[in-house]
Amino acid sequence: MKRGAGIDVSRLPTHVACVMDGNGRWAQARGLPRTEGHAAGEEALIDTVEGAAEIGLSWLTVYAFSTENWRRPPSEVRFLMGFNESLLVRRSRELHEQNVRIRFVGRPDARIPRRVRARIDEAVELTAANTGLTFTVAFNYGGRAEIVDAAAGLVRAGVPADEIDEAALVKHLYDAEMPEVDLMIRTSGENRLSNFLLWQMAYSELVFTDTLWPDFRRGDLFDAICIYQARDRRFGGLNR
Repeated sequence: MKRGAGIDVSRLPTHVACVMDGNGRWAQARGLPRTEGHAAGEEALIDTVEGAAEIGLSWLTVYAFSTENWRRPPSEVRFLMGFNESLLVRRSRELHEQNVRIRFVGRPDARIPRRVRARIDEAVELTAANTGLTFTVAFNYGGRAEIVDAAAGLVRAGVPADEIDEAALVKHLYDAEMPEVDLMIRTSGENRLSNFLLWQMAYSELVFTDTLWPDFRRGDLFDAICIYQARDRRFGGLNR
């Protein structure tokens, strides 16, 4: 049977999030530098994005660089910054031609090179009017940082304490339009959230796979969606 053949396209999750884990282990298993694993993950990323667009998924968010990733060796951080810049240059127009809207969420940081910030702005501007898949890249992102920044935004806006509720806080998240995550996929056999979209994943279905990210393809995405569709989502209540 074709992978993902059982997908019911009338019941797709609105928003799928992906923790792209295992690049370093993929490289290590082949006797290669960790940076080669990150580079190999590009094909997995593009195939997954194109697969999401193919089936009509509305939102796909990937964890590209976390606030904790600054702790990695400086050489790896420099590679990741340069790689993401190069990826944007090489792929943003290709995704634009597929009607994909590119967005970024994360905390502004002076450590992000100016040229990388420029490429981010260019990709967002180029694809802003597209109406297909919204592909969001979490870059210099942390779930706790986002909630802290949203709380600070409420204070700066002068919102009285008795007017603060979930809807008010959502308006101050990095992307107030982003829907809650229905399905989160994490690769490489790790079973953690790792500070990713903590607010948005309050009721997410979680799918963990042993596949290392460079080996992940759209068929793996489709399989995860089939698992999601087989689950009973109750949101704290009871289905009758």
